[in-house]
Amino acid sequence: MFNWFSKKKEAELAPLDFSTLKTDIHSHFIPGIDDGSADMETTINLLQEMKKLGFSKVITSPHVMSDLYKNSSEVILKGLENIRAELKEKRINIEIETAAEYYLDYDFKEKIDEEHFLTFGSNYLLVELSFVEVPKSFFEIIFKLQLAGYKVVLAHPERYSYFHIKDYEDLVNRGVFLQINWLSLIGYYSLEVQSKAEDLIYKDMVSFVGTDCHNLSQMKLYRQCQTKRAWHHLYNSGKLLNQTL
Repeated sequence: MFNWFSKKKEAELAPLDFSTLKTDIHSHFIPGIDDGSADMETTINLLQEMKKLGFSKVITSPHVMSDLYKNSSEVILKGLENIRAELKEKRINIEIETAAEYYLDYDFKEKIDEEHFLTFGSNYLLVELSFVEVPKSFFEIIFKLQLAGYKVVLAHPERYSYFHIKDYEDLVNRGVFLQINWLSLIGYYSLEVQSKAEDLIYKDMVSFVGTDCHNLSQMKLYRQCQTKRAWHHLYNSGKLLNQTL
């Protein structure tokens, strides 16, 4: 059972650098298309900070939502092209690719047969859910995506308050990969979210970890995550797939 509301202060460990993983799989760095980086200057600054944190590769993942961020694959790929050109001009040596973070909204199921989604690695597809309630056809969507050859990765599952441990176990048993956010480990979203993230880690259910970085204010916090016992356990578990990308 999650111990959400009473947390003892834990002894911090020596920092475990993110270079051990090499790759971050979740961020919002393509400028001007979602709630992440607003412009190219900010994007370059963010990528320079990622490099300082030890990352050699970034797979950025702009939001795709039917009503709010109607980003087509063409728009996203053009943004990636512009970033790569800017990095080359400024001689900044960091690898960047793009996928997307797809919101499972009211018409997503219909899109599965119509669109070719942006994925990372060996056809991993990053998806997110409403923070209010699980979509009515959630498991049908998951199954349909898997039939189409996608490996479904659920973004920040610890942030969905309606999910409990049996729900996470069910998702993993259905072949869904779980991706937690580093900032969850320092209580950035809430102590409840932190406890859920830690429980998922200690139960060895986490396959990916991501910054989910949107801005430079968040960037200042990631070094705090490097001393957390849960992060050390996650890395040493051998379960993480970031370094395979």
